[in-house]
Amino acid sequence: MASSPDLTASDGPTPDRPGAASVPERRGRVRARRAAVMAVPATVIAAGLVVLTAQGALGVQFAISGMPFTVTATELDGQGFEQFGGLDSMAEDSPNAGDTGGQVLVVVSAIKKASLTKLCQSVDLGGTNLLITAGQGSQKVQATNLTTDSTELSGDAAFDNIEIGNDAGTLDKAGVQGPKGVFSQQADTVYIKNLRQTNYATTAAVFKLPGLKLRFSDQGC
Repeated sequence: MASSPDLTASDGPTPDRPGAASVPERRGRVRARRAAVMAVPATVIAAGLVVLTAQGALGVQFAISGMPFTVTATELDGQGFEQFGGLDSMAEDSPNAGDTGGQVLVVVSAIKKASLTKLCQSVDLGGTNLLITAGQGSQKVQATNLTTDSTELSGDAAFDNIEIGNDAGTLDKAGVQGPKGVFSQQADTVYIKNLRQTNYATTAAVFKLPGLKLRFSDQGC
């Protein structure tokens, strides 16, 4: 997906701006970190998500386990696509928190209507994997109001009428809005071949899984 450019400009005083106010060095470090995570300031996100979750605006309205899971599909075809930064929280005192403070910075992808071919989902349980497959035959997996919270996403993607750099609070393609001031993008349609995601949460209003199989396996997706 699109990434934000590095921010290196200083807001401090310069010879041609003698009246400019002095800005602490710390601000430069914060701005560089924000650029590295798609211009998502974590403190703003944390405050914004509390409000959005209460209003039911975001898909994830639960404490995540903190265990990542892999999702793959040979094809994803979607109508109404949005993407912006977010912050997921684990349950208090979660054993999976580590040194993260119980929070995971994620990229939220929202799709109004999606179909997926040969869907696979796996969770590494340590020595074995919980494996779920669906849509392996002629029928595809169908989802509406699908959201995924990811730390990694790859594939060959194509978009129709894409808009990059929107304010997340103004998105209107998939019916989801993020916090104001956060970098985002949206498109009328999205197509991804050989999709692969590392997710911490997935939600959908409707999720139809033809040929669903759940089992333990020594291999993941």
